[in-house]
Amino acid sequence: MKLSKKFKIQLIVSLSITGAVFLVLYFTNAAQEFYLTAGWLTLTLALVWVSNHFLTRQLDKKLPWLKHGNKRFTWQLSLGILLSLIIINLSYLLLKFGLTVDPPTPEQITGVNVLGVLLLLPTISINFGIQFLSNWKTAQFNSEQFQKETIKAELTTLKNHLDPHFLFNNLNILSSLISVDKDLSQTYLEKFADVYRNILQSSSEELVTLNDELKFMASYLYLLDIRFEDTIQTFIDVETQDHKKYIPPLTIQMLVENAIKHNVISELRPLKIHISSQNGFIAVKNTLQEKKVESRNSNKSGLSNIQKRYTYFTDKEVQVFKNPENYIVKVPLIDLEE
Repeated sequence: MKLSKKFKIQLIVSLSITGAVFLVLYFTNAAQEFYLTAGWLTLTLALVWVSNHFLTRQLDKKLPWLKHGNKRFTWQLSLGILLSLIIINLSYLLLKFGLTVDPPTPEQITGVNVLGVLLLLPTISINFGIQFLSNWKTAQFNSEQFQKETIKAELTTLKNHLDPHFLFNNLNILSSLISVDKDLSQTYLEKFADVYRNILQSSSEELVTLNDELKFMASYLYLLDIRFEDTIQTFIDVETQDHKKYIPPLTIQMLVENAIKHNVISELRPLKIHISSQNGFIAVKNTLQEKKVESRNSNKSGLSNIQKRYTYFTDKEVQVFKNPENYIVKVPLIDLEE
């Protein structure tokens, strides 16, 4: 069971107050040895608790349980015991030199450390079990949520691309090309097949390389160029070293599709779309010329879906910027080697 932050604070405060009370009683009561020992133990326990809680939070950032289980166990066990023993020894020395007349003997120091280890090992082990169970439950919940979002993304993608309207447009263009230019119609058919093949294959993938996504986009943009002619202008500027990094499949395509769906496109006002990589992100920027009807009831489920899927892979957030001239979405590139 995971303890709430409020409960932890209350527990630490209670232990500290209890320890302070025992120390006060030490100065005012005849049973000085009992109250002195009880106060020292209580305050030391509170300090050990706080220090190990701080250590746990730091290791959660550097060595998450689910990614570095064995290494995390070794580091937390070693550092936890070492940190706790340092606190125990310092508090014991302060007790002996500050509140008693007798300095600590080697036998007493040894006894305090042996007792500390015997008490800390089972305590830290139980804490490990609670932490691992809590992280495992959280990971399981996130995995289930991701699967739901992935299924939703698959259905949305298939719906967008396999609907009769989209199919009719492409087949109508193909039919027109056959009677005019057989070579061009053959190329168009190949690109058309590539798009559908990639959509169906990517439905089972969680991540694809940016290089594969850009190859797919080349076929997709080819279809757009034939359909919209010069009214859609695309520019791609991606760093070579970013090609081996990963993104969820069809991410760029969904962003380009949203730009086409929600903006006015004409010969006088061509839609310009820039795809570029910068500082660990892939950016899709389009000129902003919103459809008035669409802007009031804009469906942002595609962008929302991308944002939710990214939370499963990285702490970096999808960034959205909007100004009078442009609409920009930046999605993180995922480096599996980090």
